[in-house]
Amino acid sequence: MAVRDGEPTPASRRARPWRQLLSGGVGHTVESHDWYVYTFLAVYFADDFFPKSSGDPLTPLLDTFAVFAIAFAARPVGAVVMGAYADRFGRRSALMVTISLMGVGSLLIALTPSYATAGPPAPALLVVARLIQGFSLGGEYGAAVTFLVESGGPRRGALFGSFQYVASSAGQILAGLSTLAAAQLSGDGMDGWGWRLPFLWGAVLCLAGLVIRRSAEETFRPAPEAGGRLARSGPFAALRHHPRQALLVVGLTTGGTVAFYTWTTFLPAYATVNADADKESAVLAGTVSLIFFGLIQPLGGMFSDRVGDRRMMIAFGTAAAVLTVPLLTALSSSFWSVLLVQCAGMFILTGYTSVAGALNARLFPRELRGRGIGLPYAGTVALFGGTAPYVGTWLKSIGSSALFPWYVAVLCAVTALTASRLSPAAWRPMKDRPSLQENIHWSPGTAERSTPGVPGDRHAGSEPPAAT
Repeated sequence: MAVRDGEPTPASRRARPWRQLLSGGVGHTVESHDWYVYTFLAVYFADDFFPKSSGDPLTPLLDTFAVFAIAFAARPVGAVVMGAYADRFGRRSALMVTISLMGVGSLLIALTPSYATAGPPAPALLVVARLIQGFSLGGEYGAAVTFLVESGGPRRGALFGSFQYVASSAGQILAGLSTLAAAQLSGDGMDGWGWRLPFLWGAVLCLAGLVIRRSAEETFRPAPEAGGRLARSGPFAALRHHPRQALLVVGLTTGGTVAFYTWTTFLPAYATVNADADKESAVLAGTVSLIFFGLIQPLGGMFSDRVGDRRMMIAFGTAAAVLTVPLLTALSSSFWSVLLVQCAGMFILTGYTSVAGALNARLFPRELRGRGIGLPYAGTVALFGGTAPYVGTWLKSIGSSALFPWYVAVLCAVTALTASRLSPAAWRPMKDRPSLQENIHWSPGTAERSTPGVPGDRHAGSEPPAAT
């Protein structure tokens, strides 16, 4: 397929949309599987890596979630490195690297010996594996979102971008099914070696994803004469030339990421620790709710394309700020309670997941999207999303578990307030927007565009014509 100035031919896009969706989403599927298997299985393998030296049964679990949070420290690094790589060499190439690294991390976790066998090197290897996975996922988001939104074009950006979360949900569902399958082993088998099987399965999925991505159509490759000063100006070019857009990504992501990891990742463990829910029942409820979440993502994306980004984001932030506390407070030990509460939270979350990818992509010019989206998003996720399970478990350990729902609600209010500052361009349905190059600034009443190499140019920001 011919690629000119970063734009695939319309014929290719129409003929093979599912190939693009599958190639762009498979990384989030396999990476979400490995990411969430870790949280689902934490209650099983925590004692293997962190002995109960203090006598507190929550200490190993707290240490395990601390490693989960540490992995997020590598996400900004991965975002910077792989974002620059994607902007320089293409989205597909970057996506092949990230999925390969995720497979390496998953395989390392599966093969790492326990503390009883190896001593202190065991938790150290666990940290290394998680840092590799964090680096991978940090680079995956910016490249994958950009790839999907560019594949969808200006009129289907949110719809295609929402498949990122369809893919994530699929990975989480696979993680839940893998956990439930491993849980069928005897207690000793699960605690001793059974928890390793889902991580081995994750490594196999990464290999399959690598094969799928080799057949993807590239959506962006800088032309030799138009690579541009900005495209080669370093990993922080997007922050230097578009600081307000970067701050906008931070504000929008703050509440979205803590809500995402609370409802999709942490809730089974939260219900187990705070509502005395059975571990297997909580994981089953989480898996069923993730199926529901994945099914409604395309509907949310299509609705967002019709009503506009700002409305969806404000609706999410407001609803989450108001309803998170009563929902989490209503949790009980029953399967149906966990299921209904989690489904309700995920329905609210769809207001964020259905629009975040397309909105973030449109904040930056095409040649800066990988870097522009990646770093502020990854940094915010590392600070708020990755620490959500740790914060929730830590508050429980000090007897203040009731504060966690309020913590989530306040951060979601930040997202609502940030969305209210979007320019009028964000009100418009996707079909009324002339291009994905249109920049949305944090200044009400303006909708500036920027041209590659000319930050802030108000008149020459249209996308290059499609190759014919």
